[in-house]
Amino acid sequence: MTLSEFDLIGKYFRNAFKNGPDVRCGIGDDAAVVSVPQGMHLALSMDTLVAGVHFPSTTSPQDIGYKSLAVNLSDMAAMGAEPRWATLSLTMPENDPDWLAGFMEGFSILARQYSLSLIGGDLSRGPLSITIQIHGYLPEGTGMYRHGAKTDDLIYVSGTLGDAGLALGLLEGRCKTEEKYRGYLLNRLNRPAPAIELGMALRNKATSTIDISDGLLADLNHILVASNKGAVINIDDLPMSDAVKQQPEAADMALTSGDDYELCFTVPPGKQTLVENELKKYYQLSCIGEITGTPGMIWRRADGSLYHPKGKAYQHF
Repeated sequence: MTLSEFDLIGKYFRNAFKNGPDVRCGIGDDAAVVSVPQGMHLALSMDTLVAGVHFPSTTSPQDIGYKSLAVNLSDMAAMGAEPRWATLSLTMPENDPDWLAGFMEGFSILARQYSLSLIGGDLSRGPLSITIQIHGYLPEGTGMYRHGAKTDDLIYVSGTLGDAGLALGLLEGRCKTEEKYRGYLLNRLNRPAPAIELGMALRNKATSTIDISDGLLADLNHILVASNKGAVINIDDLPMSDAVKQQPEAADMALTSGDDYELCFTVPPGKQTLVENELKKYYQLSCIGEITGTPGMIWRRADGSLYHPKGKAYQHF
């Protein structure tokens, strides 16, 4: 027996999560109603993932479910917000309960990790695409934005860069690597770890933040444009895994590959000791350069020579 749209919603969505007391009305009504704690600002973000554009058609439904939520949570991390609720709009080419069960399995793993409630959405037929709107909150006066970078601020990134891009290259046959790295790289592509805890730890420390979704080259430039500043980047300080370091154009891969979902942020020199002595105990952080007062980016090697990226940042259009 084929399940109807509302049967699918009831089986896979409505009963998938236990809502907290802040959800006054969730799935099953015309709109969700939630309560925001006093003294908090509401943060909202939305991303759409399309099959063949944001993930290969061979990606498992579990990985698709996980990643579709992870990329949205990464936006919350960049704002220093605590995620609380999500809505999900899912378009599928056919009524496939097994695929939907796998998708919700991956989605639920990450949602439960952050006590996230699924409070509404939509289900329809068409080419596979997933749109999630994420809602969270943060204390008033602690928001982090792209436009706050100041001259002489230090530029940091979390984690390693280029892993997801290398993984995609492996799947598409453009890149090669040692077999021992393959599982790690595919996990970095399919199951990125949103830096929620780091984002909240950066409140009142970072002057600007952004998550690295389209590649460092593009995303750091968003900070510079919004702040009307420039940057000098030390290429040899870019954090890369051993797998990426072995690639012929490792630096370019680290600069232009998308899907890293790490954080890029700036801190004033006076707070560098705080970052180095406190946050580095818990997070992999690398200082890669500094903000300048002259718009534009300069890339240099440790020997002082200039580096010119060969690749281009990801563009949606």
